[in-house]
Amino acid sequence: MQSPLGATPTLLRELHIEDFAIIDELHLTLEPRFNILTGETGAGKSILIDAVTLILGERADTTSLRQGAESGRVEGMFVLSPALQATVGPILEREGLEGDAPDTLWLARELRSSGRTVARVNGRAASVSLLREIAEKLVDVHGQTEHLSLLRVREHLSLLDRFARLEPLAAQVAEIVAQVRVVRRELSQLLGNERERMQRMDLLRFQVEEITGAALRPGEKEALEAELTRLTNAEQLATLASGIVARLEEGGERSVAILDLLGRSQKDMAALVRIDGSLEPQRQVLDEIGYQVEDLARVLRDYVTVVEFNPKRQASVEERLILLRHLERKYGGDIADIVAFSERAAIDLAALEHSDERIAELQARESELLEACGEVCLELSRKRRAAAQELAAAVEGELDDLRMAGARFGVAFSLDAADDGVVLQSLQPPMVQSLTVTSTGNEVVDASPVRRAAFDATGMDRVEFLVAPNVGEGLKPLVRIASGGETSRLMLALKAVLSRADRTPTLIFDEIDQGIGGRIGTVVGTKLWRLTAKATEEDPGHQVLCITHLPQLAGFGDAHFRVAKDVVEGRTVTHVTLLQPEERVAELAQMLGTNGAAAVRGAHEILEQAAAAKGRLEMTQLNGC
Repeated sequence: MQSPLGATPTLLRELHIEDFAIIDELHLTLEPRFNILTGETGAGKSILIDAVTLILGERADTTSLRQGAESGRVEGMFVLSPALQATVGPILEREGLEGDAPDTLWLARELRSSGRTVARVNGRAASVSLLREIAEKLVDVHGQTEHLSLLRVREHLSLLDRFARLEPLAAQVAEIVAQVRVVRRELSQLLGNERERMQRMDLLRFQVEEITGAALRPGEKEALEAELTRLTNAEQLATLASGIVARLEEGGERSVAILDLLGRSQKDMAALVRIDGSLEPQRQVLDEIGYQVEDLARVLRDYVTVVEFNPKRQASVEERLILLRHLERKYGGDIADIVAFSERAAIDLAALEHSDERIAELQARESELLEACGEVCLELSRKRRAAAQELAAAVEGELDDLRMAGARFGVAFSLDAADDGVVLQSLQPPMVQSLTVTSTGNEVVDASPVRRAAFDATGMDRVEFLVAPNVGEGLKPLVRIASGGETSRLMLALKAVLSRADRTPTLIFDEIDQGIGGRIGTVVGTKLWRLTAKATEEDPGHQVLCITHLPQLAGFGDAHFRVAKDVVEGRTVTHVTLLQPEERVAELAQMLGTNGAAAVRGAHEILEQAAAAKGRLEMTQLNGC
């Protein structure tokens, strides 16, 4: 079963919504590249985005249910590229949620009036956290929910590395760090608390000596228990055995010994056989009985001579059994278990007694790894800082296009000093605590030298994007900037520059034109459409969904949807229509806010200008390839 678009890059292909807000039922088929959604305020455009955030794992609210509905449902079908299949596939396999086809993924969320929600992946129930883990690789939403990777500081370092193509070098760091962690884990176990280590050695030594000193033998306990039974009942055993011997050999005043009776019977049987030879087998049986009784009498005579009441031996056996049972309770279920415990304890003791040698080996290995890690971390840090300057210049160029001339962008780098970190002691000049990289160079924030730097699998750098939207303002963390038109343009500038680094395939912009005039609308449309362009085989471009009120921006859409609401049988209903060429002209004319032929001409001009701009961009792309 193949996806509807064959080898198409990853995209949100279908969106189905039932009983959500003012939507009773809606089925939307989206296009691979630039999808535009327009409509009057309140028609339900942002409701579509709110619905999408549900299948991204955002918090659900029963107030989102359509009035009177017991449940609501949002379901999205994604077509996955081979690259996303390699990323998402292992997660699905781990959770047993594979679909019918590896290139098709269904994510769904059900809301119920009881307040309960159910997340589904490929039709099967899953946790919301798993839904979020999968969805964050597929969609970024820039809107009221701010579900945007650029606003997650932990993503900034990864974005910078991908922008600079530094993933292979970062992977080297991660590999070395993994080895350091293994060495340090063993060192921690060996070093630990010295007093505890000595106590452990004393305990192990005592246990080994106690078990070894007991000189345990397989089967010993069973043999001793049998002997104790005989010693305890020695008098009775001797009496019974003697009585049996007497009856067999001696008889009594009124009885004949059993062996004598057998002897007479053997003589009579011999006489019978001489007359009737057919009884020969029976004669042999009787003779055999006689022999067996003689052997029995002899064995019992010998038994009587060895059975004796021996209190000293009995006490010795009882003492030995007490020891064995004590060891069993302490170390194991039987003698074999006790011996096995002793062998393990001896191995542990030997390891602890020789731990100083192992500690020295591990410390030497740790030093080697830290030296290697420091070299790679330093190389990675230097390349990141060079790339950060390029990134800052590129973002500022995009902002200039968006009428934010003078806005500044920077990347904050900081190091944490740590006594057990990678060694930077010999560097001249030394690495400083923190600095900001801008398009014009480095600005030191804290010149404190760092001789040893903390590190993890990402290296030793702590990175955060900074912005100054207006001339004269200082750089501030991106995550703290105010919302509004500046935010929208800044996010667009960042997305434009980082599009080749950000691998989230579907980008949704909810009213990104807020605070942006018509003159900038064409620039914004150009940049958003450029995000969809295929740059390389590895970078197939993004699918973009954009809600807008600007006709200049809407003109760049590859697919244009109109969102409208009507009253049907006393209920408000939202519906979405894919506009055909003439319908699109009418929609753009209405968005221009004027009537008549002038508005229609303006709509045609917008579409023609957008088509020309897209053609120039495609030609530039082809020439670049």
